[in-house]
Amino acid sequence: MAVNNNMIHVLQDQKWVSIPWKKLQVGDVVKVEQDGFFPADLLFLASMNVDGVCYIETANLDGETNLKIRKALEKTWDYLTPEKTSEFKGEIQCEQANNSLYTFTGNLLVQNQILPVNPNQLLLRGCSLRNTEYVVGVVIFTGHETKVMMNAMNVPSKRSTLERKLDKLILALFVTLFVMCFIGAVGSAIFINKKYFYLHLESSEEGSGQFNPRNRFLVFLLTMFTLITLYSTIIPISLYVSIEMIKFIQSTQFINKDLHMYHYETNTPALARTSNLNEELGQVEYIFSDKTGTLTRNLMEFFQCSIGGEIYGKGITEIEKGIAECSGLKFEENISLNALRERGFNFDDARLMRGAWRNEPNPNSCKEFFRCLAICHTVLPEGEETPEKIKYQAASPDEAALVIAAKNFGFFFFRRSPTMIYIREAHVEKMGKIQDVSYEILNVLEFNSTRKRQSVVCRYPDGRLVLYCKGADTVIYERLANGYNDIKKVTREHLEQFGSAGLRTLCLAYKELHPDVYESWNEKFVQAKSSLHDREKKLDEVAELIENDLILIGSTAIEDKLQEGVPACIETLQRAGIKIWVLTGDKVETAINIAYACNLINNEMKQFIISSETDVIREVEDRGDQVEVARFIKEEVKKELKKCLEEAQSYFSSLSGPKLALVIDGKCLMYALDPSLRVMLLNLSMNCHAVVCCRVSPLQKAQVTSLVKKGARKITLSIGDGANDVSMIQAAHVGIGISGLEGMQAVMASDFAIAQFRYLADLLLVHGRWSYLRICKVVTYFFYKNLTFTLTQFWFTFQTGFSGQRFYDDWFQSLYNVIFTALPVIIVGLFDKDVSASLSKKYPELYREGIRNGFFKWRVVAIWAFFSVYQSLVFFYFVSLSSLSAKNSAGKIFGLWDVSTMAFTCVVVTVNLRLLMICNSITRWHYLSVGGGILAWFIFVFIYSGISTSYDRQENLYFVIYVLMSTSYFYVTLVLVPVVALFGDFVYQGVQRWFSPYDYQIIQEMHDEIDDTSRTQLLEIGNQLTPAEARSHAISQLPREISKHTGFAFDSPGYESFFAAQLGVYAPQKAWDVARRASMRSRPMIGQKK
Repeated sequence: MAVNNNMIHVLQDQKWVSIPWKKLQVGDVVKVEQDGFFPADLLFLASMNVDGVCYIETANLDGETNLKIRKALEKTWDYLTPEKTSEFKGEIQCEQANNSLYTFTGNLLVQNQILPVNPNQLLLRGCSLRNTEYVVGVVIFTGHETKVMMNAMNVPSKRSTLERKLDKLILALFVTLFVMCFIGAVGSAIFINKKYFYLHLESSEEGSGQFNPRNRFLVFLLTMFTLITLYSTIIPISLYVSIEMIKFIQSTQFINKDLHMYHYETNTPALARTSNLNEELGQVEYIFSDKTGTLTRNLMEFFQCSIGGEIYGKGITEIEKGIAECSGLKFEENISLNALRERGFNFDDARLMRGAWRNEPNPNSCKEFFRCLAICHTVLPEGEETPEKIKYQAASPDEAALVIAAKNFGFFFFRRSPTMIYIREAHVEKMGKIQDVSYEILNVLEFNSTRKRQSVVCRYPDGRLVLYCKGADTVIYERLANGYNDIKKVTREHLEQFGSAGLRTLCLAYKELHPDVYESWNEKFVQAKSSLHDREKKLDEVAELIENDLILIGSTAIEDKLQEGVPACIETLQRAGIKIWVLTGDKVETAINIAYACNLINNEMKQFIISSETDVIREVEDRGDQVEVARFIKEEVKKELKKCLEEAQSYFSSLSGPKLALVIDGKCLMYALDPSLRVMLLNLSMNCHAVVCCRVSPLQKAQVTSLVKKGARKITLSIGDGANDVSMIQAAHVGIGISGLEGMQAVMASDFAIAQFRYLADLLLVHGRWSYLRICKVVTYFFYKNLTFTLTQFWFTFQTGFSGQRFYDDWFQSLYNVIFTALPVIIVGLFDKDVSASLSKKYPELYREGIRNGFFKWRVVAIWAFFSVYQSLVFFYFVSLSSLSAKNSAGKIFGLWDVSTMAFTCVVVTVNLRLLMICNSITRWHYLSVGGGILAWFIFVFIYSGISTSYDRQENLYFVIYVLMSTSYFYVTLVLVPVVALFGDFVYQGVQRWFSPYDYQIIQEMHDEIDDTSRTQLLEIGNQLTPAEARSHAISQLPREISKHTGFAFDSPGYESFFAAQLGVYAPQKAWDVARRASMRSRPMIGQKK
């Protein structure tokens, strides 16, 4: 690889020497300069920055562009110069090479000391150095053992449901091929007889054994192989090539360049990362969606808080507004003129601002609350150390919002070193006084999805030791000290109130530590940190020892606003027959209210709530017996599931039962996914219109997706924006990543990427439905044209004593699929359009045909097969029988090659014209491709028949086409045969459209939108768009050539319901309307109907 030829500085003989990356070995000491990439996985030794710190960008690993901080071990800070670095002697003990990007366990043995090494000292290949002159490191893993290379595996291969069904169709064709060959071979063995002495069947010449009547079994075998070769055209080998080409163009040209899915603010277009699943987008029945960053914007704003049992912060959230609008209520929002507004901070309460908190009844609680916000985090400050110009690099938007809140409350975090945090505190000693205070960070107990909390042990300037902890209310409440029941109870009520408003909540607590207790605990912490085996588990166990007896300070409430257009999109998708499940880590109350605001749940629905937050379960949990707790919760879940299922079934037995919604939390879901309860959960979920799973882990998201995918055998789609959604995205049939603020992990694991949830409507209802419709037509048409062509050869076999004589010339057979019928079907796969994009979204019910797989059922295949048999009989017998009485200009009757050339001409013309009959819209490309295919045949046969060679039976066709075209028989047959062959299809399509129309055909009758879309419709669409989308829409509506032909079975709209629809009056469709159209010759313009 070219990248491995890049040069890197390596320490050799006390100087830096440049060598290529590919020559690096484990143990080499290297120097990486600013903006350079790390050539291998390195142990970070030293940096030119203060306190051994460097900044790296990990965009190549996880897509995140915010800088990460890495800190060298203090013992190695001095190894910067070649002379000093050459003195470095040590031993590195570490885990085996693995693909985990975020974990590393090792020890550095230097100067008889064991120093624990963790991911903070690891510089991974693929990352780049930023804001640092240079760093020095030791190579740990190289080449294919580096973490980035071990992660370089493909996203799990996914095949669409239609492709899997296509495999069955191909198997059916193989069976058909075998049956046809078997019939021919048996017929040959029976036909061979000594009475046909004049055929010299017993000749001793080479190759005559195939027809030797003395060995009929040999005749059977040899004829079988001959016919397999002869009938092999029934297998559409070129079908897979054509489908891949169509899908690739659909992805790169249609999906990726759709302006309706382009996000103007972030300059993000839609991205199809695979072309395998285009048609799967048109058959999705279940959508599993993350909440944060997917339904919401992931732009966190500090909105309210509870301190010492008192709520601070005014205003109403977007979620409350949405719920109010659903209930028909109206709120008048009063915005204070003194309210501070900043990205990440939307707080309005003068009681806490500008030092006014000192006058509150609980000023000490307020002070601890603000310090906890300012100290307990892993945020990095950037830029000038002033409140107006500083920027924070945070692992999550929540954390940044909390630090910004602390800044606005007068506790400004402005600088960080590996061991210190600097806070500019205002109004603490007295009003108006500002002082810079440094806090020594002794230990950081990291946040993870298991712990659901983060703790920091810090030393105040006066030597006081304090542990600050923030995390989910469930884990914090379990670790609170006894007593303080009043504040616990009030804060819990406040948490429920915040959750009801759709706010994200965290609890804050602290604990003062005695120096002796801390020193004793720190020894265990250092031991756990140095452990090579189960380090994470041991660190969690040690953290449990100190994260107890906490004192509750209060809670924060952060608003994450809904994305634009989410409620309308969800409503549209539900009308399309798609069921939407929300899988979130939020509280039950928050999730329910988000679901209300999204139109996922409404007041008319019957809600089943299965939660572990009940008094009965709490009582059992308070006893502390984990085995008893697990048994009890499982029994409760079983009881609730059974009760809900019975109630759901009773609603379904009544005609006017309400729609159902299920809400279940993560703890109950854990037991509901048990094999003994899984079927009951699935049955209940299948009967529900909407499902909301709260407090779920990433693994549970994937388990729920797999439950529906494998248990119910439904086509599923997962959509998310964060690393915690990756497993869910990969578990579903189709994975959608949203390129949001949580990095690019979800996008990198997805099949399709979009910028906003609302674009899902365009992706599924427009591109997905069109792709499904087009691919179905391509597959069934390929099946039809190959079967039709092969059956003409099959009928000929009966006339030749089953000898295996060819009906068509070899070149005809070879070029039939490659040239004469290749391009038109690709054009249909790219451009066929039953209704416009606007009507696809206006009538989302059209999507249900895809969910039912209405266009690729065995019944549909059987109808195509029937017409293939009919047309092949017409081609062979009409041409062969009519040729018996026909003569050429010399008065001679036509021979085999005359008849076969005539039949082949009819086949090429008919199958190309048949393609036009299945098109819903016909463009110039259709005319060019169909005309081009027929023209290509005539050009080829003119040239081929005009050349005489003695090779490969070509002399048989010499001058055949010229002789044929010199007779009137040729032209009469060329007109009559396609008409007779296609007459059955024409009648069937007319009757089907009249008596049993597809949904899209009804919409076509109602809207003549392919000819001229009314201005009213365009205005209606435009009013629903944002300014950026309106601009995109305007571009897409620029004048262009539009086909004046619809390709409908009947093509003249002159019936009552059409005019009624144009005048804005609804008139139900009548069967005789369609028949009445036959007499209508002209198409009235909209402007004339005033």
